[in-house]
Amino acid sequence: MKAMIFAAGLGTRLHPFTEKQPKALVKVGNTTMLELVIHQLKHAGVTDIIINVHHFADQLIDFIKANNNFDLHIEVSEEREELLDTGGGLKKASWFFSDDKPFILHNVDVLSNVNLNQLLQFHKNNKALVTLAVSERTSSRYFLFDNAMKLSGWENTRTNQEIIVDSKAGNLHRYAFSGIHIIDPSIFGMIQEAGRFSLIDLYLRLAGNNLIQGIAHDAGDWIDMGKPADLEKAALLIRAGRFKGLESLNL
Repeated sequence: MKAMIFAAGLGTRLHPFTEKQPKALVKVGNTTMLELVIHQLKHAGVTDIIINVHHFADQLIDFIKANNNFDLHIEVSEEREELLDTGGGLKKASWFFSDDKPFILHNVDVLSNVNLNQLLQFHKNNKALVTLAVSERTSSRYFLFDNAMKLSGWENTRTNQEIIVDSKAGNLHRYAFSGIHIIDPSIFGMIQEAGRFSLIDLYLRLAGNNLIQGIAHDAGDWIDMGKPADLEKAALLIRAGRFKGLESLNL
């Protein structure tokens, strides 16, 4: 199974930790975010990973090499000259997914107990273009789904911006995105955008004619490690054995 880890971001929410290192190398306890996500992906059976890099790219590349690629096949997608956002970053890495099999896309700063294998099977069973892990938790930005959990819109409650894809969808339900996608590689043939662009915009453009679905998980089984205050909280939860695939770590 293949996966991509989004690790190119500037990590501005994690200042001062990211002033001299990339977000992916910020430590939770004594273990980097990158290692935590790789452990969870390995636990799910992932054998091939591509990681995008931008901020302090050399540090991240050297770290991967120093750890013998964590005994996996790991490639790096470099965005040194321009940070490409989520859509542009995925498009640049498209060459890695030439086996025509669905793959996992995972943010480097989230941990969860989402069963990635079940998520993948759900995706295959429904023949979806994209499957998004979501939960009912407070956020400023939400994906909007119809009763069948088909993506039908997006909302930013802070700016009052709303985009509706299907005006006939009826009552829509707000879910916060958890930073985990299952994607069919056929999506690469549908991407018209170039350069820097967001996956949210791409998904909203494609949702009218393609199945982009959500699958809800318990909000308590997920944590965002994007702010300094979140790091110790994440470490405590890992030490308590709350996250599968990380039980062997000594944080």
